[in-house]
Amino acid sequence: MSYRPTLDDLNAFAAIVTHRSFRKAAGELGLSPSTLSHMMRNMEARMGVRLLHRTTRSVAATEAGEMLLDRLKPVLRDLELALDAVGEFGGQPSGTLRINASEIAARVLLNAAIPLFLERYPEISLDIVTENRLVDIVGEGFDAGIRLRESVPLDMIAVEFGGEARFLAIASPAYLKDHKQPKTPEDLKRHRCIRLRMPSGKLYRWEFEKHGQEVTVEVSGALTLDHVELMAEAAVKGLGIAYVPERIARPYLASGEIISVLDDWCPSIPGLCLYYPGHRHVPQSLRAFISVLTEVERQGA
Repeated sequence: MSYRPTLDDLNAFAAIVTHRSFRKAAGELGLSPSTLSHMMRNMEARMGVRLLHRTTRSVAATEAGEMLLDRLKPVLRDLELALDAVGEFGGQPSGTLRINASEIAARVLLNAAIPLFLERYPEISLDIVTENRLVDIVGEGFDAGIRLRESVPLDMIAVEFGGEARFLAIASPAYLKDHKQPKTPEDLKRHRCIRLRMPSGKLYRWEFEKHGQEVTVEVSGALTLDHVELMAEAAVKGLGIAYVPERIARPYLASGEIISVLDDWCPSIPGLCLYYPGHRHVPQSLRAFISVLTEVERQGA
């Protein structure tokens, strides 16, 4: 094949497939949807292969398109890193920093680290994607991820922040007035519990520990949710016992709307970490973010 797509063509193709939308890709690239559509049709015609399935509502890669994207992603990412490395010989850090995080982690960062970072580095665009699922940050094009320490892959470099974390079993005073307060995790099996469905579809098993004894309980209950903040709100309404991060429960505990139970079975665990692959060049923008994060951590100590 003598024809070779341009870098603009390949960037456009990757954006369209990633967003599954010409409109969203056009917004990212600063082009019109019609321009992108014309670029892709011209690219397909000159390559002699169909790369995209188009409908009136969506767009998706063909088998050939999927193969191209799989091989293209690391190439585009390496090119971005190479340009970033060269840019470090200049002045102020710039570019886009992409971080994948849980919603709770993003809220923690918004308290201090993100405002300070944006003020200090106005040339950097910070793109934070919040998801409950644990993603492959390298494969999906992120510079870093943020999760609880226990969820960080072993081959990643981790930067801890925010102190230790803790999960609490909580219920409203009204619920506990009508139901005997649990004394052990096993007692939860006789209660209405508000369950959490994980992104994989599996139900989260509640984990407790006391004096080195670990207990995992598969709770039952009529209500299942997929968001810990909704679980806390459901507990406030007296719908049962929920098991949520202490950060989520704290304002409700302070107001007296909920009470924590099984406190002695809920120890602290290692908290949040920013993590990134150590075998690749660390972008200047990420180094700047880590510097701000550790500064905020020292000030909060």
